[in-house]
Amino acid sequence: MRIIAGSSKGTRLKTVQSFHVRPTTDRVKESLFQVIGPFFDGGWVLDLFAGSGSLGLEALSRGADRAVFVDRDRASVDVIRRNLEAARMGRRAEVYQRDARAALRILAKRETAFRLIFLDPPYKEDILPDILTAIDERKLLEEGGWVIAEHGGDRPLGPAYGRLVQSRSLVYGDTQIDLYTREADSEEGGGNR
Repeated sequence: MRIIAGSSKGTRLKTVQSFHVRPTTDRVKESLFQVIGPFFDGGWVLDLFAGSGSLGLEALSRGADRAVFVDRDRASVDVIRRNLEAARMGRRAEVYQRDARAALRILAKRETAFRLIFLDPPYKEDILPDILTAIDERKLLEEGGWVIAEHGGDRPLGPAYGRLVQSRSLVYGDTQIDLYTREADSEEGGGNR
């Protein structure tokens, strides 16, 4: 596994040796970044359920300003820190060992909005609907941003979670990636909640 493009192109990434961590393959990652934009002009990234941090690192390498990595597993957090060091991006990142729901509550208190939010929980956990709802309710996605939700194809997600609306779905074997964008806030308070 490696960083595919950008300032840290070619950097080899360590992976977490665990049955619970399933890294996104380079092929899937490359296809995904062709869809969401091969390069970025700044913005913040949240890599929730980060595993090795591969998706957030790729976004940093391609021009994101800053990334927040969250994983509840100590081994994952250690690997993320080593990968950030190898890619020389440690100063542009925050790494937390936390449960995803707790992390979203903390980030909402900081009033941080992200341009990209990567969600790649273990496929067996049916947590994505709750996480997508929390991201919408806490206004963690900036307008024009993307939530990228990776899951097993046998566990479909809904077309919308509040103002997060599915705009595209990509299928790679048994992996499905649903892309959500945030509808614009209404001017007069007659929003579609």
